[in-house]
Amino acid sequence: MSDIHLCSDAGSKKARALCMLRNLKLLFPDAKMFLQFSNNWELLVAVELSAQCTDKKVNEITPALFQKYPTLEDYIRAKPVEFEQMIFQSGFYRNKTKNILAAAKIIHDKFGGKIPKTMTEMLSIPGVARKTANVVLGNAYGIVEGVAVDTHVKRLASVLGLSSEKDPNKIEKDLMALFPKKEWFYLTYLLIEFGRTYCPARKHDHDACRVLLGLKH
Repeated sequence: MSDIHLCSDAGSKKARALCMLRNLKLLFPDAKMFLQFSNNWELLVAVELSAQCTDKKVNEITPALFQKYPTLEDYIRAKPVEFEQMIFQSGFYRNKTKNILAAAKIIHDKFGGKIPKTMTEMLSIPGVARKTANVVLGNAYGIVEGVAVDTHVKRLASVLGLSSEKDPNKIEKDLMALFPKKEWFYLTYLLIEFGRTYCPARKHDHDACRVLLGLKH
């Protein structure tokens, strides 16, 4: 912790953001995706399941799910009622079932069974908004189109003074303006780790969080 940089209050918003980024990297040098998967399709399924659900819970659900449905074609043939039972604990299971099974058919028919490589194509898949598309493109192909704004990132963007917006797409634009493109992919995981470890959603003293990132001293 002694290596944490002090981010001057007198500096520009962008300078403070970059200082905060350096400190996040010191705190979490190995920040990465927490969801477990073995191929790009399973990655998409896991990310869709993670909406309004913890990554931990998703990782409890997916081993049995991926065993029962090992191929894309298995999802196309899946019976919705059975699939709903498999993912029930992820919440919003009916809507997730509808989206995931529809996504399987579209990816099979329109994209030759492969996860597409562009933001525009990703956004044509049921259940996929920019957050999911950013996560999948980054982890599957190393393609960085923006910053994935999940619930952790949305909350911390406000707490840390990075954005005053409420809409995830507007928050994403603010973050893209503050941080270099080469950092966009990892920024998501750095903020997620910081939220889980030091700055949880439950009520607490955010001044302590800011001190950890050199934003208050």
